[in-house]
Amino acid sequence: MRKSMLMDGKKYMWDGVEYRDESEANGAVENYAAAGFETRRIRENGRDYLFTRRVVTEIKVEGAPS
Repeated sequence: MRKSMLMDGKKYMWDGVEYRDESEANGAVENYAAAGFETRRIRENGRDYLFTRRVVTEIKVEGAPS
């Protein structure tokens, strides 16, 4: 499986897991959503694969500006 994929102009990273059934993948999608991730699912060869990306909502800069 590819480690990353462009979908809808956004880069998603494979989470590294081959899900055996749809209910297992759905549970993971819910967990990722609760943690602030966007998720896309691909089904190949009878397995589900999840690709995720985290939406940056805040950038913290420490120290004085240079």
